[in-house]
Amino acid sequence: VQFVESGGGLEQPGGSLRLSCAVSGFIFSNYAMSWYRQAPGKEREWVASISRFASSTSYADSMKGRFAISRDNAKNTVYLEMNNLTPEDTAVYYCAAKQSLTGPVDYWGQGTQVTVSS
Repeated sequence: VQFVESGGGLEQPGGSLRLSCAVSGFIFSNYAMSWYRQAPGKEREWVASISRFASSTSYADSMKGRFAISRDNAKNTVYLEMNNLTPEDTAVYYCAAKQSLTGPVDYWGQGTQVTVSS
């Protein structure tokens, strides 16, 4: 199982970033996908999830209206569009695969750093 996460970096407050997570080693369309994040000194928190065929998405309250999760099963890739970023969004962002939308994580990506600072 391999995850290749990209798109992180340094962004100014109010800016946008798009994270990508390309996966291999399992049947992508058999898994719901999620994004989590972990800020320095804090526990990892759930950000968003998307069902296997993108019929359902869900978001943590603080991300609703600012973040958008999507997937392309033909490319085995899940995305996280992040808008109106604030310094509180600074964290390592991880993609994760789950066999069910509400179940435990089966596979974790390696994480990509997002830093929001002026």
